[in-house]
Amino acid sequence: MKRINVIGTSGSGKSQFSSRLATKLDIQYIEMDAIFWLPNWQHLELEDFIAVLKPLLEQESWVLDGNQSKTNSFKWQYVDTIVWLDYGFFRTFGQMLVRSVKRAYSKQEVWQGTGNKESFRRNFFSSDSVVLWMLHNYWKTKKKYAKLFSNPPAPEIKCVRITSPKQADEFLANAVGI
Repeated sequence: MKRINVIGTSGSGKSQFSSRLATKLDIQYIEMDAIFWLPNWQHLELEDFIAVLKPLLEQESWVLDGNQSKTNSFKWQYVDTIVWLDYGFFRTFGQMLVRSVKRAYSKQEVWQGTGNKESFRRNFFSSDSVVLWMLHNYWKTKKKYAKLFSNPPAPEIKCVRITSPKQADEFLANAVGI
């Protein structure tokens, strides 16, 4: 495992898991959302996003945190391992609620340098709600990744499905540095 993409629905814990894995392996952690999102909740266009990702993914080793499905055919040219955090609906929804409340309450910047902060209004009473996004997309994402894992993008890509925090902890405990 030298180039790992951690995927999963919103609220599955990709960022926390990816950061822990990168630390354990002593390799670079790349958070796709931190690259994608600009100030005022604007985002990079796909072409610009890929232009920023390309030199990062050409490096020898990393843990890439994020889905961004429009980038799959590009990013998976570099990946040797895909880790899918596939937790149950109620666990994921609970994690999403806790995260959303904490971020809204703390008013901390979500991605450094963007000024983007979550609020109770944005998280719970807006069409931009990440909670609504998770509710709307959870089952579609699960179905999409189940299909992906039954037919991986390339035979040399190792696919690891993690279905519980206990499995995640075991995977991290057994991860070996490069």
